[in-house]
Amino acid sequence: MSLFEAFSGTANSLSGPLPDPTTDAGWSGDHPKRVGFFTDTSVCIGCKACEVACKEWNLVPDDGTDASDLYRLTGMSYDNTGDLGSSTWRHVAFIEDVRPHGSATAAHGGQQTGFLPAGLPAVHGGGNGHTPRDADTAPPGGGTVDLLSLLPDDGAHGQQTPDDERDVRWLMASDVCKHCTHAGCLDVCPTGALFRTEFGTVVVQDDICNGCGYCVPSCPYGVIDVRESDGGAHKCTLCYDRLGEGLEPACAKACPTNSIQFGDLDELQAAADARLAELHGRGVHEARLYGRDPDDGVGGDGAFFLLLDEPEVYGMPPDPIVTTRDLPEMWRNAALTAVGLGAAVVAAFWGGRR
Repeated sequence: MSLFEAFSGTANSLSGPLPDPTTDAGWSGDHPKRVGFFTDTSVCIGCKACEVACKEWNLVPDDGTDASDLYRLTGMSYDNTGDLGSSTWRHVAFIEDVRPHGSATAAHGGQQTGFLPAGLPAVHGGGNGHTPRDADTAPPGGGTVDLLSLLPDDGAHGQQTPDDERDVRWLMASDVCKHCTHAGCLDVCPTGALFRTEFGTVVVQDDICNGCGYCVPSCPYGVIDVRESDGGAHKCTLCYDRLGEGLEPACAKACPTNSIQFGDLDELQAAADARLAELHGRGVHEARLYGRDPDDGVGGDGAFFLLLDEPEVYGMPPDPIVTTRDLPEMWRNAALTAVGLGAAVVAAFWGGRR
């Protein structure tokens, strides 16, 4: 953003609700509809098929620096990738909520609740009066595999592991770049390497990126990072090359439970609202949508989530704000300060001559 744009108001929108970020970025009005991801963590089984598919399709290198580090474990979880980064564009988080035995509430896996089986259930209606189905048998009509439906109405949500001294609730969620409506990484990029595509997604052009790293601290989610091996910034592209050919992203294609759903953003939002209402109706009151609200600090996300606990439990900021929100005001204040200093210098010069 230039000083002229800050004063004239001709810059692209940097905050607030924005129905069409693609047109705001300069694309013509006949561009494709905005697309995105809706990730329903209530049916994620932690298989990491999305991670593998992402790496395979996009030729993303392994997360280790050498062969001995290739299959490293964090020592804190069964999650061996840890978080998103330049070489991890999809990250399946394993959240282990450990509580003293018997102290958990019904919603967090107390003694009164049931436990999910270790295997993958494929169900239609599930444990609330319906017959569970075998994992090898597809649900009628190709429905979504629903782990929650095996639980009683007042049961625990998430996989449960009991022992003599503690209750452990497992939550699993596949995280990804949010493709924000107001993307701070895009706003601060000095070379134009980051750009808004005709699909409303945010992509890095590897051949233009100079590795300055300005985008890294500008992301409120900590998604984008610079890769040491090539010096460039990298993140999820929402498989931009596949979108151009009418294909869905590799991660969504590989997801066996339909936890990762891809499509037109408005349709995904409607589906997410319906899913949330369904879970609330079944007593899963802790379920919530994250990144769905166009009035939040980033104008809503192109990749949003249904969570079963507070965002902080999943390592997500509770109130993300685009880091460039205050740029226009900062430029105006800087200009006014410069004018004031200039006037003071002139006044001092002329006063000294007298």
